[in-house]
Amino acid sequence: MHQLFALPKPDHPLMSVIDFELLSYAHSDVWNSFSNNFYCITLKKGSNGFFKYGQRDYDFKEGMMSFTKPGQVFSVTTVNDNPVNGYMLVFKSELIRPYPLGMNISGYGFFDYQIAEALHLSFREEKTISSLLKQMQEELKNNIDLYSQDVLVSHLELLLNYSNRFYNRQFLTRKATNIDLVSRMERLLNIYFSSDSGLISGLPTVHYVASQLNVSPNYLSDLLRSSIGINAQQYIHQHLIEKAKELLTTSGMTVSEIASHLGFEYSQSFSKLFKKATQQTPGAFRQSFN
Repeated sequence: MHQLFALPKPDHPLMSVIDFELLSYAHSDVWNSFSNNFYCITLKKGSNGFFKYGQRDYDFKEGMMSFTKPGQVFSVTTVNDNPVNGYMLVFKSELIRPYPLGMNISGYGFFDYQIAEALHLSFREEKTISSLLKQMQEELKNNIDLYSQDVLVSHLELLLNYSNRFYNRQFLTRKATNIDLVSRMERLLNIYFSSDSGLISGLPTVHYVASQLNVSPNYLSDLLRSSIGINAQQYIHQHLIEKAKELLTTSGMTVSEIASHLGFEYSQSFSKLFKKATQQTPGAFRQSFN
């Protein structure tokens, strides 16, 4: 990557912190479509090209952070000389593999967020992140010794924990937008469970709901957890149970027919989920209304 950007060799074989001001996408046409085999965290203002992440377009008009993991596909076209600033932190999974972070990094859900769900920083937050990235950049310039990797991984973990905190703040400060998303999800599930969608397509999955709302599954779950205390799967099940209660008390459908209508392949699975949520079997719940 350093070669493609016409940069000097990295100071460390497994990590690099690069100033965006030094980057130019004009050195190679590989940027038309490429995939990284490393993690990438960016803090950037401005745009010097037309960016696409998967099938989504995005820009960097505001100070924002984005997080991507190995194997995701990007493209950069219509390159220009507009001024940009900020940092790109890249690191290989080998860096963190011997540490608890190597096992826990999947818990940082924002590596699976779409770029449209990037982290927009306040001025103070941006200063905090910039300071950490500068410290990491300086540490990388030191000669590698027995403690180098420990120090770098500690800095990285601190950066990720700050990012978690700032994302949680973003969920809170964008409350109106989040409420709208939750309302759209509620309407989507109401339509799904009131139609024959369950019979045709089965139970609605988190991936299906997220795709209908144009957000990533992880972002949807984190937003719901922050807003109402449950994840997307639990929210779907909550609506499913409420619809089941309605059908049990207002329709003549059998328990098996209700299970099929809601998308269950086996009525036993429906009964098990219903009892777990209500402490009653569907039959006993219906009987209590008769």
